[in-house]
Amino acid sequence: MAKDKKSKSDTKKAKLAEKKQKQEKKAQKKEKVKAAKVDGSDAEDVDLDAVLAEYKKAQEEFVKVTETVSETPPKPRSFSTFLASPSNSNQLLLFGGETWNGALASFYNDLNIYYTDRDEWHCVTSPNAPLPRSGHAWCRGGNQKDSIFLFGGEFSSPKQGTFYHYNDFWRLEPSSREWTRIETKGKTPPARSGHRMTYYKNYIILFGGFQDTSNQTKYLNDLWIYDTQNFFWHSPTLPQAQLKPDARSSFTLLPHEQGAVLFGGYSRVKTIVSANKSAKGASQGQRNIMKPLVHEDCFFLRIIQPSTDSPPNTPPNVRWERRKKPANTPSPSRAGATMTYHKGRGILFGGVHDVEQSEESIESEFFNQLYAWNIERNRFFPLALRKARVQKKAPLSEQRIGRRGRAQANEEELLKQLAALQAGSSVEDADAMEIDLKSGQEPEEPEMPAREMPVSMEFPHPRFNAQMAMQDDILYIYGGTYEAKDREYTFDDLYAIDLGKMDGCKQIFKREDDTWVGSDDEDDEDEDEDEDEDEGEDEDEEGDIEIPDEEPEALMSPSKRKKKEVDEMSLADTASTVDSSIRDDESEADTVATSVVDDGLPHPRPFESRREFFVRTSNEWQEVLMASLRWIGIQPESLTVKEIKTKAFELSEEKWWDCREEITALEDEQEAAGIGEVVSLADKGDTGAGGAGRRR
Repeated sequence: MAKDKKSKSDTKKAKLAEKKQKQEKKAQKKEKVKAAKVDGSDAEDVDLDAVLAEYKKAQEEFVKVTETVSETPPKPRSFSTFLASPSNSNQLLLFGGETWNGALASFYNDLNIYYTDRDEWHCVTSPNAPLPRSGHAWCRGGNQKDSIFLFGGEFSSPKQGTFYHYNDFWRLEPSSREWTRIETKGKTPPARSGHRMTYYKNYIILFGGFQDTSNQTKYLNDLWIYDTQNFFWHSPTLPQAQLKPDARSSFTLLPHEQGAVLFGGYSRVKTIVSANKSAKGASQGQRNIMKPLVHEDCFFLRIIQPSTDSPPNTPPNVRWERRKKPANTPSPSRAGATMTYHKGRGILFGGVHDVEQSEESIESEFFNQLYAWNIERNRFFPLALRKARVQKKAPLSEQRIGRRGRAQANEEELLKQLAALQAGSSVEDADAMEIDLKSGQEPEEPEMPAREMPVSMEFPHPRFNAQMAMQDDILYIYGGTYEAKDREYTFDDLYAIDLGKMDGCKQIFKREDDTWVGSDDEDDEDEDEDEDEDEGEDEDEEGDIEIPDEEPEALMSPSKRKKKEVDEMSLADTASTVDSSIRDDESEADTVATSVVDDGLPHPRPFESRREFFVRTSNEWQEVLMASLRWIGIQPESLTVKEIKTKAFELSEEKWWDCREEITALEDEQEAAGIGEVVSLADKGDTGAGGAGRRR
């Protein structure tokens, strides 16, 4: 009995020590959160031009392209690009990407190379690499089989309050690790993220993606074709009556012997819903929202090259042809399922299915199934892992079978007879001779023992937006994203699956995600859990109640976080004329308010029109106006809403014109650097970087 009490006391002390350590860890975590948090968005206090200029200056310090062996794999990231090197069958290339730790976003522009034959990671630094980005696209060069072409992407401030879309175009030579920015004449594709690229003969095909403006997210369905021989972008003009894919991002675009094939994608479409569901009849009202849509349609892009006697810049003839919906499509429909090309088929993995519970929350189901899409038959086939058959070893006397075994036996017999003759013995005594078959061979160098990699009969953890690459028959799966409650997990792992054998999933490396800073709400939840655990421990000690282990976390993950695609209400026309009966003292107040507006007021951004500037800063200008009116003794309530908005618009318009020269200079600099429009997510009402808004 005394021993039982002593063991319980030791167990309690161990649990108390563990709890203390956990509380210290939480305290450090809270300090990180407080240090990282800034009230409101950082849209106005972070100069992205200065940040990118620092990156560029740091790159220029590299005199030449250098490649160094990395002791550890690259930092975890999402929305990067991953591709098997077209110039070396033992190399995988990883470029760019971003990481969100719950408070800050980090962007990368490092080129990492994984040597599959050596199990080594190398990091390449270059004086002329593209600036940090995520959401970009790249593909190999078709006829220029040893080149890789990259276009677009985005970069944001640490709090993701403002960001850029890129419209620059690059070529990478994998053999020399050299980056070259391609300058072309004529029109070029607009800046974008979430697009896809593939190749056909001497053409690079680019389609879709999205652009974020301060008002809305605009999904694209424009088609661009780059001629790698004549260095020219073509934007084919398609007939109005021709059926073509709807605007989308995060789709699949695979090469085909006659062009390219497109499947799936994600976008948001405008939908009208009732403004007040609790009301009845016509009093409910209506409003416009942007609702998520997962596409499951399929299109074939047929490309016919111009004749050989055509002028150099003659565009090819292209035509979209709608195909039937593929048979046996993965169900339910899923966004963020990535696909890569392998011998006339597409290999699809992962994805997430969102179920909208309310306008501010969703429930997500994540997947880790593997499918093969036969492009010609237009049908999906599920792929499953199977254990390799263990062959029984035959006795040594029965192992030498077949032509090679008989030849080796004959060679040994001849060598024995030759050795007997050289020793002066008879041929009959040859069977008793012992010979060393390796005596004439060079001694083998001892091989370095290969690192043991665990093999599982299960696919990697469910996720979406995983990066995939094919090297011969080996499928490599890198990273991806998973969400649970208010936390977003960026996977830091790499797996390999032999599609020819399907005999297991090899784990090349896996590291736990310890970069998440989290939020105070999560810490409070953890503290509540600790209190519950303490109560459970007391009950256990008093009544010897056994507490069962918790079940593993379900794949259905309820998200309390407001979605990134919050309902975007239609914007009313705010610029209107003022009624002529406004009193003289009100016009005097307007004059005073105008004189007050100076420094510290909202500032226009590059590529922002007067209307967009006012829509973004309307509330602030109205507050400035009302404060000015109160200062001179006029109550704002004496003006109508329309009059206040009109005067606020006039103030914002004056500010816009005052800053025009400065903003024009910034726009010229950004266009020269290949940077598109500056966008503020905070102005759109977006609450963060997580959730279904990242289904790109």
